[in-house]
Amino acid sequence: MDRERADLSIDDLTWNSDGLLPAIVQQHDTGEVLMLAWVDAPALRRTLDEGRAWYWSRSRARYWMKGETSGAVQDVVDVLYDCDADTLLLLVDQKGSGACHTGERTCFYRRLGAGGANTATDAAPAEDAAQPSLGAVIEDLYALLEQRRRDLPEGSYTAKLLTGPQDKLLKKVAEEAGEVIIAARDGDHDQTRYEIADLLYHVLVVMVREGVEPGDLAAELAGRRK
Repeated sequence: MDRERADLSIDDLTWNSDGLLPAIVQQHDTGEVLMLAWVDAPALRRTLDEGRAWYWSRSRARYWMKGETSGAVQDVVDVLYDCDADTLLLLVDQKGSGACHTGERTCFYRRLGAGGANTATDAAPAEDAAQPSLGAVIEDLYALLEQRRRDLPEGSYTAKLLTGPQDKLLKKVAEEAGEVIIAARDGDHDQTRYEIADLLYHVLVVMVREGVEPGDLAAELAGRRK
């Protein structure tokens, strides 16, 4: 087989020793590089079957769909591989706020300066910008979740949680709580923060579904300050 010319199947790709390939993710119409993630064969098959980007998390050892909690999903337009068949290029239509967990549209928003120092590009890194209060973020996210409940956009993970079986949502809350425990037990600060955010997101979905507003929760917590 001429690997320079022939179209390969998933099994023909040059998977690394862990059965993974790096996947560069690019906005299909502008060429903007959004992020880099990892896929294994099942994640790649699911991506091709569903038309949504699925990845393998090496740190959490589980599959994840981009935007499964934030709504910033990636609709896959095309999947290419390089000349050595050991790297993928996903051409996507990025939805929502962007690809980066910091809130930036792209994960590549910092420039390596002279002498190897990291310096900010025109888009300032989230850690250097003024951080919004947790209360403000919760209010905004709650409002977004309510909008998802009204609009029920097709393919929305949140809409499925809001309208699907309650047990499925509650099991997801329990799963996310377990992941917080594991990350905290391992002393992984960044992973603990990430898992707490996932847990809070799903708790907010429960709140929207059950009609518990942020103000109700704030009043309850305020009453516990003794």
